[in-house]
Amino acid sequence: MTIQEKLFSLRDKKYAAFSAKLIPTVEADRFIGVRSPQLRALAKELKNNASEFLGELPHRYHEENMLHAYLLCEEKKYAILVDETDFFLPYIDNWAVCDSLTPRVFARHKGELLPKIRQWMASEHEYTVRFGIGMLMRHYLDADFQSEHLQWVATIHREEYYIKMMQAWYFATALAKQWDATLPMLDSLEGWVRGKSIQKALESFRVSDDHKTILRKLR
Repeated sequence: MTIQEKLFSLRDKKYAAFSAKLIPTVEADRFIGVRSPQLRALAKELKNNASEFLGELPHRYHEENMLHAYLLCEEKKYAILVDETDFFLPYIDNWAVCDSLTPRVFARHKGELLPKIRQWMASEHEYTVRFGIGMLMRHYLDADFQSEHLQWVATIHREEYYIKMMQAWYFATALAKQWDATLPMLDSLEGWVRGKSIQKALESFRVSDDHKTILRKLR
C-alpha cells in the first residue's frame, strides 16, 4: 500500500468538507479527510521509511502536506531538518500545514536557528515568512528573548493576510510574556496588525486584567 493509498483508507468525507471550509486557500478536491491524530500516528509509523515520500514535491493532497510536516517533526538531526525544511517551505500553501511544522529539535539549537529565522522572514513566499515569525514566537519569547526581535517582526510590511495574522499572534503572545518591552512597540505597528494584536491579547488568559485595562484604552 502506498502512502497515498494509506491516507485514503483513513478517509472521512465529512471531515474533508469541514477542513475545506477552514482552509479556503486550498481547493476542496485536494482534501482527503484524515484527522491530525491519525496523521501524527502515521508519521511515527513511517518516520524511518519516508525518504522517497519527502522527496516527492509538490504533493497533490492537503493531507500529504500535513503528513510531510509531521514527518519533519520526527527528524532528530538538526542539519538534516533544516535542509528538509528549506526544501518543503516553498510548497506550503496554507496556514494549517505551516503551523503544524513545529519540530522540537529546534529548541536545542537556538543559536543556529536564529539566523535561519531571519532568512525565512525575509522570504518572498507568504508561508515561509509566517513560519519564520512562528518559530521566533515559539522559541524566543522566554529566556532567549531579545527586544530587537520585536523590531524584526514589526518591520515586516506585507499585505498577505496570513502573514499579518501571525504578526498579530506574535505581538499578542509577546504582550503576555514580555509586557514591558512589547507595550511601547505597539504604536510602531501597521494599523491592522496593531488592532488585531490588541484584540488577541485581550482574548488571552495569559494577559493580566490590569494589562488588559491598559490595552482597552489603546484601542
